[in-house]
Amino acid sequence: MTSLEFESEGTRPVAAWCDDQYVFATLADGRQIRAPLWWYPYLEQASTDERAEVELQYSGIWWPAIDDGVSIKALLLGWKAPNAKAPDQAA
Repeated sequence: MTSLEFESEGTRPVAAWCDDQYVFATLADGRQIRAPLWWYPYLEQASTDERAEVELQYSGIWWPAIDDGVSIKALLLGWKAPNAKAPDQAA
């Protein structure tokens, strides 16, 4: 798949939000996707208020308070931020 196939009207985000564990996006074609916050440390470290303020762009989601974002392509392909570290799974 090429980048242009990801940047289509159907993959345009129409809603985005975060809870304490995930970032969610609803796409124009009706799909809902989510990814763990730890994939994007800048979101995991942001406050609830900072994560609540989102700007939807044609090919991604932007959080102006932290001056960072994530593309829909990254969410769909499971691309993590380079410095992402999985939480300790030890019980």
